[in-house]
Amino acid sequence: MDSKKAGASLDSLISAFSARIVELQELVIARNMYPASSITDLSAVDAALKAMELQVQTIKGRVRDETLAIPKAKKLIDASLKQQKKLQSMSIYVPSHVPQRLSTTETSKPDACFGSLKLEEEPAAPTKEKKGRSPPPLWFITEDELDSLSSYMKGRLTLEKVNAAINDMATYAEANAQIIAAPKKKLAENLWEKALELRDIASTEAVKGKNFFLESDIKGPALKLDNTGKAILTVLRHLGRISETRIGHHRVMILLKPH
Repeated sequence: MDSKKAGASLDSLISAFSARIVELQELVIARNMYPASSITDLSAVDAALKAMELQVQTIKGRVRDETLAIPKAKKLIDASLKQQKKLQSMSIYVPSHVPQRLSTTETSKPDACFGSLKLEEEPAAPTKEKKGRSPPPLWFITEDELDSLSSYMKGRLTLEKVNAAINDMATYAEANAQIIAAPKKKLAENLWEKALELRDIASTEAVKGKNFFLESDIKGPALKLDNTGKAILTVLRHLGRISETRIGHHRVMILLKPH
């Protein structure tokens, strides 16, 4: 209730009570003409007046409390609207599809027929991978960055598509980092050769200490080696999110921190 409307309603109510009181006073005067029979009536009138006074005081108290609460309610509404705008501005940077990160490396039990064979010495994983390695960061692009591209480069790409691809790239890099860090006995047999290749790539000067993935890792769900995927990679190279190098027969994509 608005404070002005509440005040007007209270004034009307008080005026009605005042008119009623005047009528009762006139009735008392009339009753005084017969004092012997008016004592009971006067007591009833007095009780009614006191009850009405209490009602008026109660109404005043409630109106006062509601009037004081109006500024607090307005502040809460303003704060809620600001929070809503912040959440809406943040939501445009979050892709609709965010797959879970890999939590464990694919493992397999050694086959019994190979149990007696002596396997080759497994090379040690890089020291940094053993000491609380953090997952690859997600450096999403902003609407302003996408709008800064030429229409020819941007094509039909949307912010959601590009950021979903960035999420996929971080997932590929995380999977490779886990394979590199895993000891041989915990790796599936079909991953051992890939682990050796990844460790060789990770030890090169261009890649050492960085998060990376291979072109052969690109298998979706958002980033694929189709025309859209190639356009996304071109945009991300232009915006400084990835760099590309060739090591052996592999095309290696390195995740970069935006400047």
